[in-house]
Amino acid sequence: MNTTITLIQGDITTQDTDAIVNAANSSLAGGGGVDGAIHRAGGPIILQQCQDWVSINGKLPTGNAMITTAGNMPSKFVIHTVGPIWRGGSKNEPQLLANAWHNSLSLAAEKGLKNISFPSISTGVYRFPIELAAEIAIDTCRKFMQNNRLDEIRIVLFSQSDLAIYQQAYDRLEN
Repeated sequence: MNTTITLIQGDITTQDTDAIVNAANSSLAGGGGVDGAIHRAGGPIILQQCQDWVSINGKLPTGNAMITTAGNMPSKFVIHTVGPIWRGGSKNEPQLLANAWHNSLSLAAEKGLKNISFPSISTGVYRFPIELAAEIAIDTCRKFMQNNRLDEIRIVLFSQSDLAIYQQAYDRLEN
């Protein structure tokens, strides 16, 4: 595997990777958390492109991904994906989260991007358990990279405690 998976604590909106991933809602209308921060930092062009996409395609289904410019942020693109709302685990939430990661990575690879930054998808207001989300994220990245190539997948965690959880999942899956 020639791809580096990097785990850092930081601000997703300041990453200089080719793309950052937005944990969006299905209407792509901006919102709270990571979604709101990306829309604020990137400026109105992101919302306009999201609205244009929704007017043509309808709401973005959970687990799917689409791409816009990054506006005023250092990255070139924002890949918007909709993670699942945690409902106890019996509504296919783990597979939907894996799909969100996989489809974001696939879109980056299709566009010829070299590196991408992800937040912890669905672990905020969508209440997905972060320990399980971290394992799904790392495992999905590792499986994707068996047949695809990006130079770096960066996972940008908001807090030190989130970073520690992702690091534990990474260490478990690497051994």
